[in-house]
Amino acid sequence: MDDDLRILKRSALPAALETLDDRVLALLARRLRENSAARRMMALAVFLSLGSGIVAGSAIAPPAAVSPITPLVPAGPLLPSGFGDSS
Repeated sequence: MDDDLRILKRSALPAALETLDDRVLALLARRLRENSAARRMMALAVFLSLGSGIVAGSAIAPPAAVSPITPLVPAGPLLPSGFGDSS
């Protein structure tokens, strides 16, 4: 094993290994820029959706008409005698 390490020590590094750090750091910087841009776009989407919800919710709409609650079927045959009389 010592001989193998001596051989590796004497040999020159390939050119790709010398630029490896630069490539890794460049990719990390690119990823940071992309992440910050994604956060900004997400914040913009949140503000636009909140703003459009506020505008749509505050639009003047006619008041809802209140109707009396009516059962789905006539009251007579389903209720015991005396409960359904409205007199």
